[in-house]
Amino acid sequence: MENPTTTGQVPSLNMPYRTFWEKTRRFQVALLFLLPSLILFSVFVFYPLFRTIYLSFFLTNQKGLPTVFVGFDNFIQLFQSADFLQSVKATFLFILYTVPASVVISLFLALLANEKLKGIHFFRTIFASSLGVSVAAASVTWLFIFNPTMGVLNRIISLFGIQEINWLADPHWALLAVSMTTIWLNLGFSFLIIFGGLQNIDQSLYESSSIDGAGYFYQLRRITIPMLSPTLFFIMTVSLINAFQTFGQIDLLTGGGPGQTTNLMVYAIYKDAFVNFNFGKASAEVVILFLLILIVTLLQFKFVEKKVHYQ
Repeated sequence: MENPTTTGQVPSLNMPYRTFWEKTRRFQVALLFLLPSLILFSVFVFYPLFRTIYLSFFLTNQKGLPTVFVGFDNFIQLFQSADFLQSVKATFLFILYTVPASVVISLFLALLANEKLKGIHFFRTIFASSLGVSVAAASVTWLFIFNPTMGVLNRIISLFGIQEINWLADPHWALLAVSMTTIWLNLGFSFLIIFGGLQNIDQSLYESSSIDGAGYFYQLRRITIPMLSPTLFFIMTVSLINAFQTFGQIDLLTGGGPGQTTNLMVYAIYKDAFVNFNFGKASAEVVILFLLILIVTLLQFKFVEKKVHYQ
């Protein structure tokens, strides 16, 4: 390439400005393409988030409009409230019941469905069927299953000489009953994701280990689980966040009872905001819930992700 100084050509002084304006135009075009998404996120995500944080520092009227600035009083009252602390406890118990069970059962079903057996396609469809069932339909179905007099579940346990249980009205069993419904609802999605992860594992790894004499459980521990760990980590993270946000089955099955034992945080927020019209308190609960989800998710990424084996 010829040097402009040797050929007598003088470099254009407008070149840096031209490059700057070209980059500016490209940025404007990119921003134009992003504008619809930015508008949607601003209206449905960012504005509600900042509005909720704002309302958490106020007392409000029945229309949700702020009236008196109270600072952190809403938060202080919540942590002094036995009902709120009970809802936090119930939420974490619910997570403990549902998330590990959903992941383990889905993994077990996916391992079964991954086997090359006759008619396995039918069972794959059955295992994933709950994905197409709405929360309302599933809750109504389980409402009949848990019926203390005509329910299928009580008839099954009576065959083993166990006394019939009032699943949804007994404080000792209500949260477990709702957890069973939630586990069934989550199985379809978790099964499909884990099954897809199993299908993507290189089969040559199993063939090589089989030649070396490795058995099924050794392959499961040394090949399947490590190669599936990104998928399992994703499922655990999504299931944990969904468990924090559970509402529909609580509303339809127990209404937060009996004795606040199934009054999870989201349902408590719903009652405070749209039943008691205490929007300031409800907004403070939303902020606490958001912080809890954020902290738990960050802890997952800090400690659990270290054990994830990325290919």
